[in-house]
Amino acid sequence: MTFKGESAMTRARYFALLGIIGVIPWAWPARAEWRIWTTSDTVRVLRDDAPGETAEVRLFAARNECRGFQILMRSDRPLTGVAVRAGDLLGPNGNVLPGAAARLYRQHQFELTAGSYRNDRFRPGWYPDALIPMLHPLTGAALGPARYAAAPFDLPAEQTHGFWVDLFAPPDAPAGTYRGVYRVTAEGEAAVEVPVTLTIWNFTLPDVPSVQTALGSPADRMRGYYQKRSRAGKEEPPSDWAAVDEQCAALVGEHRINATPPRQWLIPVERPDGSFRIPDENLAALREFVDRYHVNAVQTPHPSSAVKDPTAERDRLGAWLAAWDAAAQSLARPNVVFYTYLKDEPNDAEAYRYVQTWGRAIKEFRSALKVLVVEQTWTQDSAWGDLYGAVDIWCPLFCLHRQDSALERLALGETVWTYTALCQGARPTPWWQIDFPLLHYRVPLWMAWNDRMRGILYWGGMSYWDQTEDPWTDPWTYGRREEGRSLVYNGEGTLVYPARPAGYEGIVPSLRLKALRDGIQDYEYLAMLDRAGRRAEAEAIVRELTTSFFDWNPDPAAYDRARGRLAELLQQTETP
Repeated sequence: MTFKGESAMTRARYFALLGIIGVIPWAWPARAEWRIWTTSDTVRVLRDDAPGETAEVRLFAARNECRGFQILMRSDRPLTGVAVRAGDLLGPNGNVLPGAAARLYRQHQFELTAGSYRNDRFRPGWYPDALIPMLHPLTGAALGPARYAAAPFDLPAEQTHGFWVDLFAPPDAPAGTYRGVYRVTAEGEAAVEVPVTLTIWNFTLPDVPSVQTALGSPADRMRGYYQKRSRAGKEEPPSDWAAVDEQCAALVGEHRINATPPRQWLIPVERPDGSFRIPDENLAALREFVDRYHVNAVQTPHPSSAVKDPTAERDRLGAWLAAWDAAAQSLARPNVVFYTYLKDEPNDAEAYRYVQTWGRAIKEFRSALKVLVVEQTWTQDSAWGDLYGAVDIWCPLFCLHRQDSALERLALGETVWTYTALCQGARPTPWWQIDFPLLHYRVPLWMAWNDRMRGILYWGGMSYWDQTEDPWTDPWTYGRREEGRSLVYNGEGTLVYPARPAGYEGIVPSLRLKALRDGIQDYEYLAMLDRAGRRAEAEAIVRELTTSFFDWNPDPAAYDRARGRLAELLQQTETP
């Protein structure tokens, strides 16, 4: 039946009549109840979470800073072809932040049925973490067919899913407010507009971060992962490791984390006269790497690679260390710290003797090469002696840090870093597993700055996938039950995921990595105020949120409010 030539009123009367007598020739498709909302807080939104209240985004950033937000969605009916399009942001005097410069990702979810050790507030559910890029992160090219694609995305009914957006404020961007609109589309549905406002403050973050990071090399850890899978006949390694190295270094550098230079550049070569030297071509390559990725700390080989007994071979040790003195002078990057990772968690008398012997022998030479030991600043057992005079950089666990003891070491010119792991019997700290609040990855940087710590360390190279068959489907990365362990550590040792399932070789980031980047940027605000002579004012703000690794405000929004207050102080400071 057609109504060609009939008036709209005629058609309406006809269908009204059919409705009265109970005849419906066909049903007009009803639109889904599609809810879109946003958040820029450091929170993880689970699949069963109810919709939020606002679809508007309001961000604040310094120049040379990256800020992220989430676009979340839920529908009472399945939707197909969901996608997000970034619009240009228009600012003062016609300046534009192009939409094409934004980084867009879809959040990939995992079902967690068991909580990590000591997570008393765990609730089962689907947790987002891995971020699937829309485009290749280095080339910007479209990604080919893959197991996981960011968009278009089919949204199941009654499930909450989300996209992540990174906005970068360029170093030369004029301060002011930039406005634009993002569009969320789906097949058969009207597009939803998301108003986005980015206010750029009138100060600039330095290229080289103030906080030193030692999170390892994702590419190095991946080599072992793929070798193991290749031997088992499951998966072949990438064919171009140089490209993987470059992509990994770029991604961690973009998140203000130290990239790891190739090991072969860092090996002092012995010469016929018994001296050692790092070849000039390696130093040139190292200098270019440090500058490109804004590196501020480099882990060197352990001196035992050339010296077996630091006491009996004292002169040889001195010659090996002199190579690093010459390298530091030639590199001419005074903000770069060279350190050797002398010992990991010395927890018995023998390990203490090892640190005492090696550390004191190295420090005799007052070398540019510093001694890092993953240990707290106080002595575990007085019967073992102490490590004083053997350590330049102390790295206590969050839960084993004592500020009174640390201040004594700082007064002597030594340095304190920190790192996270679960301490049995200790009070809760911001532990790093997927099922703990996302804020746990941001707040330790506030704590570290407050306690005058200069660095943060993490094990696993950010890519410890050895104990899981597929990191994209099984996030139980450590403490496998079949290996005699029953404790769950969801995501332990990881902050990134293998990129092959997303359509390229390398790594993809996670929500946890984004939260860590936010903390590193927060630390920069604090460090800039410290350098400007306004530490006391910054400390007053920080201590409203946290006073130790055992005490912090759990409200994520409080940190952005505090960050805004820090920005106000920086904008009052001429040379932060």
